[in-house]
Amino acid sequence: MWRERIRGANISAKTLLATDYLNHFNEIAMLVEMVPDMPDMIEDCKAWRPKGYCEHFRDSGFSDGDLAIEAYGHVPSKFRIPLEATIDQMDAVVASALERIAAACGSGDEQRLRHDCMASVEIMRRIIQVANGIVHGTAEVMDQAEIDDYLGR
Repeated sequence: MWRERIRGANISAKTLLATDYLNHFNEIAMLVEMVPDMPDMIEDCKAWRPKGYCEHFRDSGFSDGDLAIEAYGHVPSKFRIPLEATIDQMDAVVASALERIAAACGSGDEQRLRHDCMASVEIMRRIIQVANGIVHGTAEVMDQAEIDDYLGR
């Protein structure tokens, strides 16, 4: 039934998930990437807030947003659970990144700022790739040890 309902929508027939959600995370990665060259962008980074899947679609202009929200309640758990775990990883990485970057901005050490931003963007992009795979039908998550290493745990 759901495959029929989403036909023609930008929602995966396999997972019932939409890649548009990943734009939320691409936004913060892009903002962090710009900070070394435009340090005032840190304020835009600080304004970014985590959003769950349904919240993103309620707030977005995505043409199939209502359908994406409705379909989310029917996403097979083998995709929903890894996606939610990946979102939690991303939210933790972003929070840590923003703390590090704010401290680096305040230190006046441009080399440290650039390093912290680039390392943060690198791990964010890896997490986004994992999430993209999940949206398209791969139920694998990123190794928690790699996330913990970045977070300094």
